[in-house]
Amino acid sequence: MLRKEDFMSIKSLHGCGVYQKDIALELGVHPKTVGRALKRGSAPRGLRRRRSSKLGPFKATVDRLLGEGVWNAVVILREIQAEGYLGGKTILRQYIAPKRALRPGRATVRFETGPGKQLQSDWGEIETRIAGEPTKVHFLVNQLGYSRRFHFWCTEREDAEHTYEGLIRSLEYFGGVPREVLVDNQKSAVLEHRSGGPRFNERFLDLAAHYGFSPRACRPQRARTKGKDERMVGYIKGHFFVRYRSFESWEHLNQLAEHWLAQEADPRLHGTLKEVVIERFAREAPHLGPLPLHRYDTSYYEVRHVGWDGYVDVRGNRYSVPGELAGSSVAVRIGLEGTLRVYHADRLVASHALRPAGQGWVTMPEHHAGLWREALGVQRRPLEVYEEAGRWS
Repeated sequence: MLRKEDFMSIKSLHGCGVYQKDIALELGVHPKTVGRALKRGSAPRGLRRRRSSKLGPFKATVDRLLGEGVWNAVVILREIQAEGYLGGKTILRQYIAPKRALRPGRATVRFETGPGKQLQSDWGEIETRIAGEPTKVHFLVNQLGYSRRFHFWCTEREDAEHTYEGLIRSLEYFGGVPREVLVDNQKSAVLEHRSGGPRFNERFLDLAAHYGFSPRACRPQRARTKGKDERMVGYIKGHFFVRYRSFESWEHLNQLAEHWLAQEADPRLHGTLKEVVIERFAREAPHLGPLPLHRYDTSYYEVRHVGWDGYVDVRGNRYSVPGELAGSSVAVRIGLEGTLRVYHADRLVASHALRPAGQGWVTMPEHHAGLWREALGVQRRPLEVYEEAGRWS
């Protein structure tokens, strides 16, 4: 490439009448190079090579995540780093910033609560993979209104027993109880809304009394009263379930959830409060009430009739109870972990591990020892009794 000094020589020699081929020979370049320089009237300008963006090959992934509703730059950064991105967060934020105007949203009025006053509870669901199989996961999110610290628990259904279990696990995670719990209108908590206020599920009231909080319900068609907690449902979907796409088991899923809460959710800087969540929780914790001495029993409760053979029917199988209870009514407790407990007059009389329907009856020999003794006693009649009956017939 000709330098500026070379062009000045070309211009001077050409002005003196020197032929272009001789100028080229003098400078050691091709005659056409001399001709182009004279025609251009200047030395060639070096074209600055445009540097390729490190983000360029990953923009399609970024756009896909934005289209799926994932707008958090930290989550997106982790995803493209897994694909080989070596750039920083700043260039990613600069790429996302102009697109935020396209992000769908709804305006809402935010009500702040005092420390220790309120916990908001709501269910969410998402499809993921557990043990290699596509699985619908239900997760209960419970968030403290003041500090925004939250906890969630994943399970396979949203019934009353799992709702109570998820709430208790959150209270244990926080280490205390708020003065009130605000719930949506699921039947596990709210049976109906009347002019005088909501009618709560009796068992939910029992749970509230056991832990010492006041139950509150959203007004019908006003679920956004729980806006803080509903936003956390989306936050978990867009953060935790983007980072983790598959799990070995339900236990593995909930272990990862608590690890993620401690490593990412608790230390985060809250966008609205402009405070670190776990630091704000430190001010809220002293305002929480104490946990009760005994944990509330969240197991399923049913009443069953004991057959004359000393068995109760539970979920397609039969389980033994002490033979003297044949013909009686008993209370059955079915734990979420798969245990069966049978009570009579508030006394535990039998305990079994649940079996899937069709795997056969479950029997503990000591339960029916008395029944067998009675049965054998009937069969041991002296032969003379039957001979005497024959003579009189």
